[in-house]
Amino acid sequence: MCLAVFAVRHVPGVPVLIAANRDEFHARPAQAAGAWPGQPRLYAGRDLRGGGTWMGVNEFGRYAILTNVRDPRRLLVDAPSRGALVETFLRGDLDPMAYLADVHARGARYNGFNLIVGDPEQAAYYSNHEGIPRQLPPGVYAVSNHLLDTPWPKLRRTRSAFVRLLGGTVQPDLTGLYAMLADRTPAIDSELPCTGIPLARERLLSSPFIVSPDYGTRASTVLALHADGRGELHERQFNAAGEAVGDSDLTFAWRA
Repeated sequence: MCLAVFAVRHVPGVPVLIAANRDEFHARPAQAAGAWPGQPRLYAGRDLRGGGTWMGVNEFGRYAILTNVRDPRRLLVDAPSRGALVETFLRGDLDPMAYLADVHARGARYNGFNLIVGDPEQAAYYSNHEGIPRQLPPGVYAVSNHLLDTPWPKLRRTRSAFVRLLGGTVQPDLTGLYAMLADRTPAIDSELPCTGIPLARERLLSSPFIVSPDYGTRASTVLALHADGRGELHERQFNAAGEAVGDSDLTFAWRA
């Protein structure tokens, strides 16, 4: 994931609602969102090169989201796959803060990341570029390729659109959320972050939805956990031209 907005214990009847874009090189193979075999049952896309996943949920309502922190000055060439951090939480039973404490103890081994883990009762956040894990109180949050709620232009715009959609009567508003995630408006140069990459690349990466021949938004995903035990995971896949090429719509029951 490279952009995610999420509401935890904020929307009546929907304690978890997440909308996110996964940006990645088009040459990196991946499997569309689906049910993984085994216990507990997982619902997620799959990275077919590094293993693991960038976002998922399990049958107990445990969910996790991971985004990369963009910092080319601190790249480790032999770092382990960050996707395993999501899968390990989904397969385990540690509560969110305990799990992030364990990740924190070995966080320096990985390239930069943000990791949000939780269930319908609690949520927690950790970045190996920030410090110690912290619990997230009920509210609305946004994360991209810097720390949680860093006010990059695309994150401010997407979060504002998300808040507006949360005022609707139907949740999730899948049509509205997909439209929000499809925003291809770049930031103006004066508002671009400086992350150590060339200016043209900063411009390319400054829109919520990214299109280029080699790298871009590969999937948009919406996860909703309803208080009555229903779960929804929706994913729309895109090609290098930014054209939708498939949809995955999963419904499942979760139990605490």
